[in-house]
Amino acid sequence: MEYGGIAIIPLLIGILEVFKKVGLHERYIPVLSVVLGIGIGLFGNGDMKTGLVQGIFIGLSAVGLYSGTKNTLER
Repeated sequence: MEYGGIAIIPLLIGILEVFKKVGLHERYIPVLSVVLGIGIGLFGNGDMKTGLVQGIFIGLSAVGLYSGTKNTLER
């Protein structure tokens, strides 16, 4: 999953939006993002350590991209 993880970030943001629409409190979204990112990283990579690190990067990137866009648009 060299650069394939980058394409997963917008997908993860969409999944997080669904969870928010269902009623999940917004303060749990970053934790859910990292957990889902780790799951994606472990599923998409055979090596556990590499998958874990990539998953954390994916989850944190999704939260940062969403937060940065939201803050920029609100100003």
